[in-house]
Amino acid sequence: MTCMPQHRSPPGVGIDRFGTHHGTDNPAALAAFGDATEGIAAYRRETMPAIEQAIAADPSMLAAHALKGLLLLLAARAEALQAARVISRDLPAVPGTEDETTLCAALHAGLGRGPLAAAAVLEVRLERRPDLLLLFVKLATMLRFMGGDAAGMRATTTRVMPAWSPALPGYGYVLGCHAFALEEAGEYPAAERAGRLAVEMAPHDAWAVHAVAHVHEMTHRPADGEAWIEARRGGWQVCNNFGYHLSWHLALFHLDQGRADRVLEVYDTEIRPDRSDDTRDYTNAVAMLWRLRQHGVDVGPRWTELAEIARVRRHETTWVFAALHRLLALAACGDTGGARDVAAALTAAAAGHDEQAHVAARVGARLAAALLAAAEPGSTAPLGGLTEHLSLLGGSHAQRDLFVRSLALLAERRGERAALADLLAARRRLKRDDRFLDLLAA
Repeated sequence: MTCMPQHRSPPGVGIDRFGTHHGTDNPAALAAFGDATEGIAAYRRETMPAIEQAIAADPSMLAAHALKGLLLLLAARAEALQAARVISRDLPAVPGTEDETTLCAALHAGLGRGPLAAAAVLEVRLERRPDLLLLFVKLATMLRFMGGDAAGMRATTTRVMPAWSPALPGYGYVLGCHAFALEEAGEYPAAERAGRLAVEMAPHDAWAVHAVAHVHEMTHRPADGEAWIEARRGGWQVCNNFGYHLSWHLALFHLDQGRADRVLEVYDTEIRPDRSDDTRDYTNAVAMLWRLRQHGVDVGPRWTELAEIARVRRHETTWVFAALHRLLALAACGDTGGARDVAAALTAAAAGHDEQAHVAARVGARLAAALLAAAEPGSTAPLGGLTEHLSLLGGSHAQRDLFVRSLALLAERRGERAALADLLAARRRLKRDDRFLDLLAA
């Protein structure tokens, strides 16, 4: 258990071991909230149970309720958002500490407008308390990642880093956040240095392991990336389902080395072992099978269960990034009617006023039409200008490469040389050429 220097609490205020101020001084509640804080930073399975323990120890603990709501917001599923709205509605109107009030306000903003609005609320507090771990560096990073704001993610971690030092508990996790933000900004040597140091300081920081894996992916060093992930299994395999995503990266490295059989083995045992409909688990699975499909690999009946989930959620546009993956699963199974339903839902969502409506209007609906065109020969959906706004979808450059590859293959099939050149140029701005270029040439 990480320890930190003792803080002197104002009367009636408790401080957990990461320095967050609470309106309760209940020792059990404070200890459990500290566990939840570290659990989020380290992607531990016990994170939500720790939040529930904090609430059970003191039902008036505002931060625990708000944090639970924010995690549900990040789950990006309709039913999770509805549960978060119930929490938000039932939050007591009694003012809490500034830290608690900020968390509650972030939840309200996230539900009203979207993850970037929630991050902005947390970052206002970070300007005064940049030394907060969970509250609010980690949450702000996660929210901006989901909201497609890599520049904002990097700005936040760059701003807080001077306030941190190895003497503060959680420093390694904050450095891991900064490493990933640097990687998404294309600053690969700095990202790799920061990520490696973060893992040295916090061996269970799956996010820092992930940051360095991304550097290997974008700089086309698949053998090094494979070795990096495998050598750190002891740290990341104990985390929650984020471990599936690290296995996804491992499978990417196998695919880039021409090992389709090994990719399928990792898919069955490490990426899709429980057929979860968790949004991140689901997008991992679709993205890997779609890449295999592009390489002409027969994946057997693996698409079937993914398409079944997509049919149930085909009208859901909670997160445009996930909706586009559902479209691909339906297209892969030949369910063009279901895929058209997803595209129609995104077109309808574009008329809204929140952040995801903006994403659907700027890129989601048009990209859905282009992906449908890839599944329906003869379609003339335009390809121009799509890469300019892809980052709005959220996820990482490596994840969104799925869409760039699909558009490039469609441009090649149509003989649209100018569009293909633009797509490859956009890809090369951040990623070195890999086996995908061999696929295009073939």
